[in-house]
Amino acid sequence: MTVPPRKKHPVANRPEGLAKMQTAFASHIRNPDAFDAPGDIEDRRMKIYRDLFFNNIQSLLSSNFPVLRTLYDTEDWRRLVRDFYSEHRCQTPLFPEVAKEFLRYLQDGREYREGDPAFLLELAHYEWVELALSLDERDLEDCDANPQGDVLEGIPVLSPLAWPLSYRFPVHQIKPEFQPSEPPDEPSHILVYRNRSGAVKFMKLNLVSRTLIDLLKDNREATGLEVLSQIADQLNHSDTDRVIAAGRSLLLELKQKEILLGTRS
Repeated sequence: MTVPPRKKHPVANRPEGLAKMQTAFASHIRNPDAFDAPGDIEDRRMKIYRDLFFNNIQSLLSSNFPVLRTLYDTEDWRRLVRDFYSEHRCQTPLFPEVAKEFLRYLQDGREYREGDPAFLLELAHYEWVELALSLDERDLEDCDANPQGDVLEGIPVLSPLAWPLSYRFPVHQIKPEFQPSEPPDEPSHILVYRNRSGAVKFMKLNLVSRTLIDLLKDNREATGLEVLSQIADQLNHSDTDRVIAAGRSLLLELKQKEILLGTRS
């Protein structure tokens, strides 16, 4: 029995025709309401691709931004994901980087739309940081620090995987039952860090502890006690000894949590 040769598609086999078909295919998958599918592909087959691609992105973002997901019902969440999927052009093919692309979309590509919470970008950033730290390839064991050093008398070494952050909204408290429409008078200071075991942790900071972290970040010469004295001077506190005593406890706590890795050699 002789099998007749398959007919070649007269357009798709030309480079320009293939590119045109691929563009139409991708545009339709991104936004099927705005772009028709290629006319020679059965809609039943196109639906498989539409659902597969979109559901993968939707599932990935739901796991990367679990708190944000709980604030939306199913239809509104799908609409937000579809907006990102159809409007943003990702700069990476890597799935672990999709969350960063979503954050970039919220920051640079999305204008305010009715229904967007005022804290949308800040909450998304707060949730993204946990993923970013977990994927950071730096190893704390490679840092030049003496883990047995005295962080009071020596020069403390701040972990490069300790990120001090400040938000207008209390992002660490947001949930379906608490969604502020206006930021409070005081910002929220939060330290997100990864310890030597690889666990990502969160620590609420006040103004003093945030100032301490900021000073330690670029410190190369001052001892822990000298940094505390500098903070006491900046605060112009009436009881310097009290500030330094509280700072001693904080330095030791930071070392115990591996936010401070020890002292410079």
